[in-house]
Amino acid sequence: MNTDLYFIYDSHCPWSYAATLLVNALSDAFPEMKIHMLHCAHFNGTDSAGQEQVDAVGKLSGVKFGREHLRYVNSPKNATKTANLMAWMQNKQADKMLPVLNALQKAHFIDGNPLACKHDFTRLLEQYKLSPSNKVFRDELSSDAESILAGIAEIQEMIGTTAFPVLLLSTDERGIFIDHSLYLDKPLAVVEAVQKELGR
Repeated sequence: MNTDLYFIYDSHCPWSYAATLLVNALSDAFPEMKIHMLHCAHFNGTDSAGQEQVDAVGKLSGVKFGREHLRYVNSPKNATKTANLMAWMQNKQADKMLPVLNALQKAHFIDGNPLACKHDFTRLLEQYKLSPSNKVFRDELSSDAESILAGIAEIQEMIGTTAFPVLLLSTDERGIFIDHSLYLDKPLAVVEAVQKELGR
């Protein structure tokens, strides 16, 4: 049976940061599962999740937020360049997307890196041996990122919500919506839930 996991997220969204732990758990438990990482580019420099949301995520999930992130928690966030990088990776090095997302989220939410200019990505690009074109670091979404947004719109229409993050499991027979909020404080429980859904 072919199984795909679709993860709609924003790299600068604290709820997505917590939900990534569920994706990690599912990736470890089902190495044959194909994971589609879909950056929705919600944060465009005009707003932030803010202190209240970060506090709620920390309380519900137990994920940590670093002092440097908390210092600027209410400052506007811009995920455009990260969305462009992840779209570039989808086409060039898709196998590295989940580890890179984990590293990006650590840089942002723990180390306080805004990921707002090319320089902010230097260490990560070297660590993962990535060499994206300069187009990735422009201030507007790339055509690849726009194409991913079109795919997200189709999924959102199918499931009837524009809320994110979203975890959607697709098998040969059906699509299964995973309510990530049920598992944020116990990522391994999502593995058991998916095993039941898949009849394993």
